[in-house]
Amino acid sequence: MIRELAVRHVKPLVPARVWQTLRRIPHKRRPSPDSGVRPGLTELAVKYGTDKWGRHRYTPHYEFHLSHLKDESFTLLEIGIGGYQRKQAGGASLRMWKEYFGHAQILGLDIEDKSFVNEDRIRAYQGSQVDTTLLRNIVRDATNLRVVIDDGSHRNEHVLQTFAELFPMLPDDVIYIIEDTETSYREEYGGSRDLAARGTTMNMVKGLLDGLNYVEYTGPGYQPSYTERHVVGVHAYHNLVVIEKGLNDEERSRGPFTPEELAAVAANPDDVGGVE
Repeated sequence: MIRELAVRHVKPLVPARVWQTLRRIPHKRRPSPDSGVRPGLTELAVKYGTDKWGRHRYTPHYEFHLSHLKDESFTLLEIGIGGYQRKQAGGASLRMWKEYFGHAQILGLDIEDKSFVNEDRIRAYQGSQVDTTLLRNIVRDATNLRVVIDDGSHRNEHVLQTFAELFPMLPDDVIYIIEDTETSYREEYGGSRDLAARGTTMNMVKGLLDGLNYVEYTGPGYQPSYTERHVVGVHAYHNLVVIEKGLNDEERSRGPFTPEELAAVAANPDDVGGVE
């Protein structure tokens, strides 16, 4: 009945892409206080007022990639606490994460003082997202760090530097998420409309995709970069990228190099491919 009403009255009023997004969200009855059913991320995003649902459509993707951690004891770090329009504002998503992950420690990092968000299982750090010493201290002090979310300045140079500094510090099985990647195409954030331009977030992400398959196009003796060896999954959505860390040690699909291939590499030693 509800879906029939939605098709009749909602679908004609919204753009096609919005309707397709709404259709993918399973309908759930609001749980009663005694039902034992825990609310999902979309419902919690609305409850706490975070734009991870509404302005953006991130929460279904987060639920897909992170729901397996729902009952785990781990640490989540989010870069960027928000609430810059007025004093004593921000921390909405940290509160959302705290309720969704009932046993997790939630850390936030922000360039401004957001210590007012501190409470049981939530702690705010102050500093720059490109401060290597600070990042190292946060990782050192965190217990079982499993999720990192970059929702910081969104400036391309900051996103790239944070990833370059922080990703190698993290253990395997971490999920590293970059939000608001639309700034890759905005010059005021250091981006470019030139899709081949280097130095943008999405250009880096495209390189990670090639790096997943480095054994397929490099020669024997090639020394893979850190990300080539430790990125095992890249999932891209509208303005959101999810990166899985692990050990990328699969052998190439064609098996050992043939004598002809070895001869070709020996003749052209600089033409072995690879991604920085």
